[in-house]
Amino acid sequence: MRLAPYQSGESFDEMFAPDGHPRPSGEKFVERLQTLSEGSLQQRQKTADLSLQNMGITFNVYGHEAGTEKVWPFDLLPRIIDAHEWKMVESGLRQRIHALNLFVDDLYNDCKIIKDGKIPEELILSSKTLRSQCKGYHPPQGVWCHITGVDLIRDRDGQIYVLEDNLRCPSGVSYVLENRELMKRTFSHVFQGMSVAPIEDYPEQLLKTLLDCAPEGVTDPTAVVLTPGIYNSAYFEHTFLAQQMGVELVQGSDLVVENGYVHMKTTRGLRRVDVIYRRIDDDFIDPKCFRPDSALGVDHLMDVCRAGRVTLANAPGTGVADDKAVYAYVPDIIKYYLGEEIILPNVPTHLCSDEKQRNHVLGNLDKLVVKPTNESGGYGILMGPQSSQAERDKCADAIRANPREWIAQPMLNLSTVPTLVEDELKPRHVDLRPFVLCGKDIYVMPGGLTRVALKEGSMVVNSSQGGGSKDTWILRNGNSIPEPHISRAAWEDKNA
Repeated sequence: MRLAPYQSGESFDEMFAPDGHPRPSGEKFVERLQTLSEGSLQQRQKTADLSLQNMGITFNVYGHEAGTEKVWPFDLLPRIIDAHEWKMVESGLRQRIHALNLFVDDLYNDCKIIKDGKIPEELILSSKTLRSQCKGYHPPQGVWCHITGVDLIRDRDGQIYVLEDNLRCPSGVSYVLENRELMKRTFSHVFQGMSVAPIEDYPEQLLKTLLDCAPEGVTDPTAVVLTPGIYNSAYFEHTFLAQQMGVELVQGSDLVVENGYVHMKTTRGLRRVDVIYRRIDDDFIDPKCFRPDSALGVDHLMDVCRAGRVTLANAPGTGVADDKAVYAYVPDIIKYYLGEEIILPNVPTHLCSDEKQRNHVLGNLDKLVVKPTNESGGYGILMGPQSSQAERDKCADAIRANPREWIAQPMLNLSTVPTLVEDELKPRHVDLRPFVLCGKDIYVMPGGLTRVALKEGSMVVNSSQGGGSKDTWILRNGNSIPEPHISRAAWEDKNA
């Protein structure tokens, strides 16, 4: 197969160096790719697309003119990361999740970080995702953030940054697992013998994390996945993970609180539930505690949770650490709780709640990316260099009206990966969402969801905004790749 001409442009390309030669991590893959006959790659891509359609691997897009349900977009060319670089990424993720867990626990209990003046009290009190109902709560095993998805990007200089944290109901891991299976079936000739770290044990690790965090004294805990239902954008993932873990998928109407415990309705009567992997936002999980109009949750669920008789994963209230204004303080949070410098740096961030920083943002809207602090999915973002004057004026009015709800960052040139576009390989921008599990152990999935902006020049990789995905290969060079899990005690001892 002829690869030339592939022009990577000005961005850092994950597969090819500026001189056009494959990077060391991609050499073997490119060699194998070149052995394919002309048209073979395109045919394999069509086979993969058909498989996704036949298997019903979909996601929902609210308000999409073609209907709510779309086939998951997948590109056959993988993103490849070598073991040495992944070791650094993995250490940075462990450090970050460990510190954020301590931070959330502190906010809802002693508030030491605020009393010591390391983070402004008003910033926390004004966060839309702070939940006063969680004040004084101590979750089982002290874990708030059981499942985390951390969005990583690489700039044109090759530096990896954390773009944002997702500690409420992070989604996408089912597509990581399906992408890998699809790659094995349709690209086996290239995949075999590449020493790619396996990811197939994620459901097992997820179940172990959930059961490890069951309430004290429960010897044989029962876990369930709580879904809002079939119209949720991630419903495929909810069903997939429940099936892979071998646990029941339930809706709020399937659960009831009786005698101080949560029970699941079954054909044989009520069965006690000890751990709930909830895929419902805080506001909807308990109408008696949060939104009274919620038809998705369970009455008095929070009473059982606060009494320590059921574990909710992730714990309610973790969204305060998702706040993009709080994100700007993560380097300080890591330094405060762990006494360490941050391993994976943040993108430089301007807080519009600060007058001086706000004035800088308002004077440079044509150069910055402006984001609402509590939105997700790529919605509400102003891409300054690509925006019109009218769009910038509208954004400026919104910032002046409610400065706390906005941040701004420089426009980074996301790295690219070769992507099959109309029978040619073209560079398309990507990010990476690794998944981290925190229970008695800290487990980092070796890889994650590489999201790709399929539109030429676009930096928005979200599937809801026209993005797709790729398989992510973490190469194992001999024994150099670390174990994906480590006990929390060992991690704390190592960093004491």
